Amino acid sequence: MNGFINVMMKEFRDKDIFAVIVKGQGISQCYEKPLWRAAGDVDFLMDKTSFEKAKQINGILDHSRIKEYDKREHIGVNISSWEVEIHSNQDSGLSNRMDKVIREVQNDIFQNGGVRCWNNNGTDVYLPSANNDVIIIFTHFLKNFYKEGLGIRQICDWCRLMWTYKDSLNYNLLESRIMRAGLMSEWKAFGALAVKYLGMPVEAMPFYEQGEKWERKAEKIHRFVIRVGNMGHNRGGANNKSFVIRKTMTLSRRISDILNHFTIFPLDSLRFFPYIIINGLRLAAKGIG
Repeated sequence: MNGFINVMMKEFRDKDIFAVIVKGQGISQCYEKPLWRAAGDVDFLMDKTSFEKAKQINGILDHSRIKEYDKREHIGVNISSWEVEIHSNQDSGLSNRMDKVIREVQNDIFQNGGVRCWNNNGTDVYLPSANNDVIIIFTHFLKNFYKEGLGIRQICDWCRLMWTYKDSLNYNLLESRIMRAGLMSEWKAFGALAVKYLGMPVEAMPFYEQGEKWERKAEKIHRFVIRVGNMGHNRGGANNKSFVIRKTMTLSRRISDILNHFTIFPLDSLRFFPYIIINGLRLAAKGIG
């Protein structure tokens, strides 16, 4: 996969496309042994200009018309047997307040050079700066928590990033972004989970708050993650079902999850629920999913 990333980066640069790797092989560089982190797909993030250029690349062009999902604007395609996703934004679809902060992060990446560089066997591959990456990783796994099913690996990625950059993160900026996104309760609850269940050192977990309240929330999150399995694996698939049945099953799961999450994050569950339902109906109306 690392070799494939270099091939893609060369093609992007030949076509004057600037892309950064988000999640996946980029965040694996924060692990003591990067190649021991199980690889998934390859996620490229671009600005809108580069995104439009990328649509014209062979292997992507034919899929761009059918795989572009609403205003999230991402294309999912298989290239040389690898799963590739190309994104023009990382919007969560949970709330405008949250997505406004994510767009601020993305603007810093593409307008202010808020990136770091990974030397991938002689090829420079750009990743979001640690200050930007921590928001991308956190909001991404929150989206999965509320919408799809959460994997422990995603929480580990978050922890490894903060551990690796614990001495250089801008904690004032991080706190400001979390507060403006309205996600401090989620941050502290998942922080308690990381400390209690994953062995994250307290001194490396920003804004960690000890107390029975956060431990209860962490325990409920832990139970949910174990019950649904990695990215919802334990729920079983519905790929062989009709479109209507698939969407009905998805809606049922969304409602069930929101009811569960209401016991952990009551205010945000109510705040996010309309966005989840409206976005789901919009995609269903377009025949996507």
